[in-house]
Amino acid sequence: MSNWWLTLSQTTDQVKERLVKYLRRDETNLRKTVLKMFLNGDTYTTNDIYNNLVQHGFDVNYRGVSAMVGLMNTRLGILRIDVTREHNHYSLKDDFKEIVKGVLDNF
Repeated sequence: MSNWWLTLSQTTDQVKERLVKYLRRDETNLRKTVLKMFLNGDTYTTNDIYNNLVQHGFDVNYRGVSAMVGLMNTRLGILRIDVTREHNHYSLKDDFKEIVKGVLDNF
């Protein structure tokens, strides 16, 4: 059991560290806005995210949003992807909701 807890603790710390680094490079709060969307617990397509960002006044293009969400998934490992539908549907993995919320509260 102690090995399991140590691994979980290390994973939590690694995710926090990656999130902090990721958000430090977020000069426009674009990334923060997307992460806050995911905290709602909903599932979003790239188009949903793009439209939300445009409504919030961000000057973005669809391809850039698609790339950003893809990188959030591969670099941070906090998103779940449902690829069984016509478009990919992204959501925040339940295990990371509290971690993301805690990091965002400090930014």
